[in-house]
Amino acid sequence: MKKVGNHNSFSRIFFSLALLLSFSLSMYSQDAAEDAAAPVVAGADAVKGKELFNANCAACHKLDAKSTGPALRGVADKYDREWLYKWVKNSSDLIKSGDAQAVKVFEENNKVAMTAFPQLSNADIDNILAYTSEVAPPPVIKDDVVKGDPSGGSGISNNVILGALSLVLVMLVVMLFLVRNVLTKIASANGIEVASSEKSLPIWKAYAKNQFLILVTAILFLLMSAYFAYGYLMQIGVDQDYEPVQPIHYSHRIHAGDNGIDCKYCHSAARVSKHSNIPSLNVCMNCHKNIGEVAPETLAEGNEYGVDYNNEIQKLYDAVGWDKEAQKYTGKTTPVKWVRIHNLPDFVYFNHSQHVSVAGVECQKCHGPVEEMEIMKQHSPLTMGWCINCHRETNVKVEDNEYYKKVHEELSKKYGVSNLTAAQMGGLECGKCHY
Repeated sequence: MKKVGNHNSFSRIFFSLALLLSFSLSMYSQDAAEDAAAPVVAGADAVKGKELFNANCAACHKLDAKSTGPALRGVADKYDREWLYKWVKNSSDLIKSGDAQAVKVFEENNKVAMTAFPQLSNADIDNILAYTSEVAPPPVIKDDVVKGDPSGGSGISNNVILGALSLVLVMLVVMLFLVRNVLTKIASANGIEVASSEKSLPIWKAYAKNQFLILVTAILFLLMSAYFAYGYLMQIGVDQDYEPVQPIHYSHRIHAGDNGIDCKYCHSAARVSKHSNIPSLNVCMNCHKNIGEVAPETLAEGNEYGVDYNNEIQKLYDAVGWDKEAQKYTGKTTPVKWVRIHNLPDFVYFNHSQHVSVAGVECQKCHGPVEEMEIMKQHSPLTMGWCINCHRETNVKVEDNEYYKKVHEELSKKYGVSNLTAAQMGGLECGKCHY
């Protein structure tokens, strides 16, 4: 018989070659990844470079997006190292010298001069370049926010449970009537006479004939009606815990809480005016001209509330007409239709400056822990009774306050006390708030 070859040996050779090839490819890819992750200069420290970048560069540059200056990821591969040393230490001198590359970079970035950093050594710049040469992290995939239901996650609401129990109760009542009818029929079929009790007067007729019960019931009905009517009428115009959705989401928790921004930096009119102003979007742009995106951990916090903070910043840019890529205003603006939260009746006079600047009342006294609110809401009822109680309980601040010094001295002698409340100084007079 003629032999045509050893198929087993051929398969063995093919398998060995494939294994050797795959091992070589894996080693090559591993070496390539290590080369990509390695710093551009031997001995450069990307961790120190990140600290230097945040301290010196982050105000004008981002790694992957254009800000006041260009994006800096991979900048070490675009320019010569010695040229970068000169550019970082004093870009203006390099431009004045007529360096073609320096002039080109200057013109490409709207002729915005870069701050000189002569204090940075070549080693410091190498560390920064090592940080900017790191591979960009993969994009974060956002998970859909699943809001919990009030039943504790069981998927069955209390209304469904109550409905089921009501249905069972109705079925039991029907079954009792059916059983009674069946037993009555069986007794009749067997010739058993069911003893019937003497018919008594129906309850409603007995109740109707009792004049005392009718009188008591009428009085109770009138009192309860007056109570519920009073409670309903007293809630008209009281919007405590009102929490509307705004056209641009603004987190007081991040701005006033995490970043510690003073309330009166944005609401500056509260110090000198009757009204507390709605901050101009230009105030927002004081910071967000350079802050076009938030940190990943802050973005993750926003996902918990179902909010994309970067998208909200883009809404701000669209409203003021800011082009993030070109780093300039386009002139196309869109008004933002904010939803008012705190609203007093027209017949009530309230002066913010009197309370904030003169009396020294903290914003949280009326507006609650704003620094903890992700969505701003009306914390206090803002009713007349609430204001009067505050005037009765709050002592007037007279330390370093010439406005009240003379009045305080005279009234202190009159009442025989060292501290005076706002009520004792006329804070309960009708004309103070209604005129």
